[in-house]
Amino acid sequence: MSASGVYFGNRFGRKINLKLDLIGGLILIGIGVKILVEHLCPLSADAGPKRYFEDSGSIFHTTYHVKYQAREARTEQIDSVLRLFDLSLNPFNPRSTIAQVNRGEAVEVDDWFAEVFRKAEEVSRISDGAFDITCAPLINLWGFGFSRADSLTPQAIDSVRAFVGYQKVRLDGRRVVKDDPRLSLNCSAIAKGYACDVVARLLESEGIENYMVEIGGEVTLRGVNPDGDYWRVGINKPETDNGVAGDVEEVVQLRGKGGIATSGDYRNYYVKDGKRYAHTIDPATGYPAGQNILSATIVASDCMTADAYATTFMVLGLERARALTRSLPGIEYFVIYLDERDQRKVAYSHGMIRYLPNRQELAILENP
Repeated sequence: MSASGVYFGNRFGRKINLKLDLIGGLILIGIGVKILVEHLCPLSADAGPKRYFEDSGSIFHTTYHVKYQAREARTEQIDSVLRLFDLSLNPFNPRSTIAQVNRGEAVEVDDWFAEVFRKAEEVSRISDGAFDITCAPLINLWGFGFSRADSLTPQAIDSVRAFVGYQKVRLDGRRVVKDDPRLSLNCSAIAKGYACDVVARLLESEGIENYMVEIGGEVTLRGVNPDGDYWRVGINKPETDNGVAGDVEEVVQLRGKGGIATSGDYRNYYVKDGKRYAHTIDPATGYPAGQNILSATIVASDCMTADAYATTFMVLGLERARALTRSLPGIEYFVIYLDERDQRKVAYSHGMIRYLPNRQELAILENP
């Protein structure tokens, strides 16, 4: 058994302890997911010209881990593309494109920014505004961004809501046009997933077919792990945060290529005057969502899409989210929620069963 503790600041400025443990083949790597493989070491030299490499570091005030099969390491290329990505979409980097947009500076956005903006716009429209990257002022107001208001009143919340709304901003060519100069963007609920996809594109452009990219708990993967088996991703139990193997609620296994993202309100919250405030803000009310979902895991063809809909689920709650996904082919979900008696339950889409090896032999399927 080996273990190491690595400390990074999270995107809200607080410290998190990332603990890497090898316990019975379980690698704990981040918030919301775990990658399950059998070995940490690369394949032996006599296994062929290719072997597995691992790279890790920090971006967006969180961590990343990349494991891939290649003839030589791509550490510099991965680090370079993530540094460039940080300059595009990290709102905490004052030199980034999104920070300049938020300050109202005249700036032409890059391709990455444009792609994220268009996907966010699409999900906002489909979800009737439940997903909204213009919530940055509300996120800040509630203390999950750059600062926290000393006093939160209904009047203060309503005054901020006046310039929040995805319909109040648009992309005109390479320029962001705001209806209100006070409007600002925070793409944290979609950018990490997209960053996974960007690294995956880099690896594929280098001819790499077997890889796993994880950034802050969001995952893009393809092919097989070092043992030749499909990658397996573990979903955390919401009530645990102690970094042990028993924290796995469910295992997701994808065949081929896909994205997996998990969103939850059980870690990023604060308590004030005896009341718990979680970080997912409902744009319609300006208040923390307060729905019955503890954790939402989405599987999609790409991680950017999965990331956006995982957050959308947290805002909508189980029933509204379930109704929404019936009209969204290719979006599968696994949700941990509280029922009317505050008992923890799980629900998952019919299509999700093929990704749940531990449940495929069980005759437990939710009603459509």
